[in-house]
Amino acid sequence: MQSFDVVIAGGGMTGLALACSLQGSGLRIAVLETRQPDDAPLPEIPGVRVSAINAASERLLQHIGAWNAIIGQRANPYQGMEVWDRDSFGKIAFRSEEYGFSHLGHIIENQVIHRALWQRAEQLNEVEIFAPAKLKNVAWGENEAFINLEDGRMLTARLVVGADGAHSWLRQHADIPLTFWDYRHHALVATIRTDEPHQSVARQVFHGEGILAFLPLADAHLSSIVWSVSPEEAERLSALTDAEFNKILSSTFDLRLGVCEVVSERQTFPLTGRYARSFAAQRLALIGDAAHTVHPLAGQGVNLGFMDVAELASEIKRLQREGKDFGQYLYLRRFERKRKHSAAVMLAGMQGFRELFAGNNPAKKLLRDIGLTLADSLPGVKPQLLRQAMGLNDLPDWLQSKDLQLK
Repeated sequence: MQSFDVVIAGGGMTGLALACSLQGSGLRIAVLETRQPDDAPLPEIPGVRVSAINAASERLLQHIGAWNAIIGQRANPYQGMEVWDRDSFGKIAFRSEEYGFSHLGHIIENQVIHRALWQRAEQLNEVEIFAPAKLKNVAWGENEAFINLEDGRMLTARLVVGADGAHSWLRQHADIPLTFWDYRHHALVATIRTDEPHQSVARQVFHGEGILAFLPLADAHLSSIVWSVSPEEAERLSALTDAEFNKILSSTFDLRLGVCEVVSERQTFPLTGRYARSFAAQRLALIGDAAHTVHPLAGQGVNLGFMDVAELASEIKRLQREGKDFGQYLYLRRFERKRKHSAAVMLAGMQGFRELFAGNNPAKKLLRDIGLTLADSLPGVKPQLLRQAMGLNDLPDWLQSKDLQLK
């Protein structure tokens, strides 16, 4: 029987970030992950699963000592964003230098972020990684949780954290109800080469039946696309030849970057919104996709998870300093209240935005085009939208230190 203060189920990006965030607290941390990471050299063509890391998440990754390793592998800062409604006049654009920022965020492959966090966690003397390790049972006691792994090992913890993804075993085992809804969209992701350089601008076009985003990668002519369309359309696009797909993609994107060429596999996955009824219980906290999943419309899913990490780590450290039992639900409720509010606001915003930009109803199209134009031109609106996109409105106080400014 091994005893830990915090056991984190899930060695993905959020789970590892939490482990790294707790370094220096004097707590013993365990991370349980079902498989070892792939340590093969990065392929020449970037992977199709990428994240748009905003300024708030960048600050967290800087603070825990993983950022330099991420930048040292492969990442691309973007300085601009453009959004428009196809075949219409609605559009909005942002440039970082207009508001005193060097960049708005970074486009980074998930495997790059994960590898840097794993390597950082392995360096920390207060963190122990169990991999491969799979949960078999968790029993909740008054003062600690008792954990059984499938290989027979047993652990105890003052707090168990579920960072084990959208289909969280831990959330289900704790009988926490889940509210979920089908967005009636699938996301098609791929890596695309374009004739014209992307100039480090993230672009997104609404085209009635779907949403197409081009995320600029480190190579000036490579972008990662996230194309949100109906399940039937996703299946049709996946079945096309490369030449047919390139033609439709270039046309849908209004040839903004010239002719497009797919240079990777095309993957599709269904989009589902999820919201756990509780983000915490006695001896349990949920973070990341285990607590919530959102539409990739604004690329905020992983950023929402990283802010869960920032808030939970801050609460654990504060409670530990005050000599309080951070595994008690009484004390976890503050974390839960803050993060449920942030997730609910994001989920509602994304749902409303998606509904507004769905379909080609003339009245709805006029409404959204006027809305985009006003947002682009009215004083004071764009700075607030930009702060929201950069995550600066959701930034915990302890991450707002002067040494991590992005200006």
